[in-house]
Amino acid sequence: MTPPPLAVGSLLFDGIDQIDLTGPFEVLARLPGATHRLYATGLDPVRDVNGLRLLPDATLAEAPALDILHIPGGAGQEALMEDAAVLDWIRAQAAGARRVLSVCTGALLCGAAGLLAGRRATTHWAAFDLLGLFGAIPVNERVVADGHFIFAAGVTAGIDGALVLAADLFGAEAAQLIQLQIAYAPDPPFIAGSPETAPPAVLARARAGYAAIAARRLATATRIAARGG
Repeated sequence: MTPPPLAVGSLLFDGIDQIDLTGPFEVLARLPGATHRLYATGLDPVRDVNGLRLLPDATLAEAPALDILHIPGGAGQEALMEDAAVLDWIRAQAAGARRVLSVCTGALLCGAAGLLAGRRATTHWAAFDLLGLFGAIPVNERVVADGHFIFAAGVTAGIDGALVLAADLFGAEAAQLIQLQIAYAPDPPFIAGSPETAPPAVLARARAGYAAIAARRLATATRIAARGG
């Protein structure tokens, strides 16, 4: 029997972290009945934070009511935090979606849209302390589910979050089939993937590298929170 259609849409923007987008895409595009599209404010190509060129399928205004809304993060998220059109779109789509998958600092866009109040959530470790400013209950886990929202922490955690979503909607076996299809069997050569496991010198360098964007994010989040956003 042909599965019913499933409209999956990802927000695309300049400065996105492409793994926030493409990691979950590999899972979401394989869901039964799924049609996956990338939506942006315009149709021009965008570049990810490291310069990879990506092409939208359609504009935000052209998106149908989505069954699954996927909100990636990346340094470019900062430019959208006070973009009324983008935030209105996120709010409207999230209200009707069966599931919302937030990856990395996509959670901050959810916060700016007023969707985190009272909700358990996570995000990239460098932005984790900002969740409380939006009324969220910060949970330091790789994947956090709350209602129809699923939050994945940093970058590669988006694959885990998408698999949790797949299991939630279609059962564990369907999610395991997708995991096998994409040969997702992480076996990293180092255990430096979180602040808790990274060597102190590596963590210090990482924090220094994030210092500028972290300061901008704090200022923006504080400003939005002060006016009830």
